[in-house]
Amino acid sequence: MGKIYYIMGKSSSGKDTIYKKLMERMRGKLKTVTGYTTRPMREGETDGVEYFFVTREKYREMKSQGIVIESRDYNTVYGVWTYFTADDGQIELEKSDYLLIGTLESYKGLRDYYGKEKIIPLYIEADDGDRLLRAIKREKKQEAPGYEEMCRRFLADQQDFCEERLTECGIVRRYKNIDLEKCIEEICSDIYG
Repeated sequence: MGKIYYIMGKSSSGKDTIYKKLMERMRGKLKTVTGYTTRPMREGETDGVEYFFVTREKYREMKSQGIVIESRDYNTVYGVWTYFTADDGQIELEKSDYLLIGTLESYKGLRDYYGKEKIIPLYIEADDGDRLLRAIKREKKQEAPGYEEMCRRFLADQQDFCEERLTECGIVRRYKNIDLEKCIEEICSDIYG
């Protein structure tokens, strides 16, 4: 029976980079799942790659069909954005292991849906100063940088990933993203020994 390895951490902790490098390194061993969002696509993103970008109407339709596993609403400076995971046939635990990326809330939703023995948390930590510098660098690349939203996310992460919530979710093992290669090696070792 397969497992879902779930990468999470505060914004700009290096999750996306670690996810991509793990997928390169473990090509053929881990499958991916593409999540959904109602937020607009950012420059450089592709529909169906980073996310399936859908309208609020499509989200409501999927929810009424009962295929939304978990969802999170964020009241951003641009309006409400919803991120969600759907039971749309992408996950077949009887056939494969998966690598997913998301938030503590989405981890909890998937854990409750599939069972805690099926989902393994991979919590990434990074220095707050480093995270902030990475976030600014990423925003500068956008045609219309959203610094206000970037700051909102940064501050919200302090509450979303507080020690009390991590403990409630059973997050014990942490991967420090100080040296990217070392961090990836530790995760690979824990996944496949």
